Amino acid sequence: MTPADLSRTVLRAVRRAVDEGALRAPVPARVRVERTRPGGSGDYACAVALQLAGPAALPALEVAAVLRERVAAEPGIGRVEITGPGFLSFTLDAPAAGDRAVLDAVREQGLAYGHGDALREEILQFHHAREVRAAVTAHAVRRLVVAQGARVRVSCAEASDPDWARLGVTVDAHGTPPVPLTGIRPVPAGATAGELLERLGPDATRWGLLRPAGHDRAALGPELLVQGEANPLFRVRYAHARARALTRGAALLGFTAGHDPDGEGPFPYDGAARPLLDLIADHPGVLLAGARHRAPDRVARQLEAVAHAFFDFHDSCPPLPAGDEKPSAAHRARLALAEAAGTVLAGGLSLLGIRAPEHL
Repeated sequence: MTPADLSRTVLRAVRRAVDEGALRAPVPARVRVERTRPGGSGDYACAVALQLAGPAALPALEVAAVLRERVAAEPGIGRVEITGPGFLSFTLDAPAAGDRAVLDAVREQGLAYGHGDALREEILQFHHAREVRAAVTAHAVRRLVVAQGARVRVSCAEASDPDWARLGVTVDAHGTPPVPLTGIRPVPAGATAGELLERLGPDATRWGLLRPAGHDRAALGPELLVQGEANPLFRVRYAHARARALTRGAALLGFTAGHDPDGEGPFPYDGAARPLLDLIADHPGVLLAGARHRAPDRVARQLEAVAHAFFDFHDSCPPLPAGDEKPSAAHRARLALAEAAGTVLAGGLSLLGIRAPEHL
């Protein structure tokens, strides 16, 4: 069960409790679950009972008890505890099955892993100044919210800079329309699109404009072109290219990614593999948060974290056999995780409008 699956499971429990008359409260649009903090209980925690206590006119502990009995019976849930003033703490059943579910979801959904319909009811209008960072940010935010089901229209205060097209930016209208607007106003780049493209090219320009939070100044120096670990963009794209190279190397050795067909023994996603798998499982939540908060920088930071965890995993748990070693179930499982990381990196870069080459 992924975090998104767990969120939907809890939301169904809320809806069922309301339908059955056990709770009298509005059903929220979404339920947020978070990884349990160090020292906490279970795998994930949720504060929905505290959120519903006021509208339901019940103590949060009573609301939590109502929801606990409905969530505990769901497949994939091992244990549900009530902690503190009314938090629900979830321990997932069969961790290996949950790990497989995450990787299966990535494989089935491909670059669309993490896309959803949470914003399907929203019709948005973004507006920005005639400035390159605002234009690129609005374009990236459009891609993020569309990936979550929203409909979007983007307008610019003045006619577009022709060089924006070389950055992939499109604008639907010019001038200020007479409708409610959401302004996209990051700190200006201090350069034109043409100047940045000449110095950095489109991919490094977009990364340099999108990686910092909107209220921070964008660093747009030659460090964005460094082919080394000190450059986060290079590290992200190199991790993706390395993941693709592993698939090609496995094919030459005559094996493909997969799980232990017998499901026997400990599933090999522990140690250095665990942080990477957890980041992949959290990816849909990061994409949704980036869309809700109009913050493509969150996606960029997520990709950096995935790349870092990928290299730690790759060095500690090589997906390819060495020397005369024969490919094993462990190698197939490691390759599955490496391929999932490559897919997440490619999908995230695509949402930011940045290419993910298979060779660097």
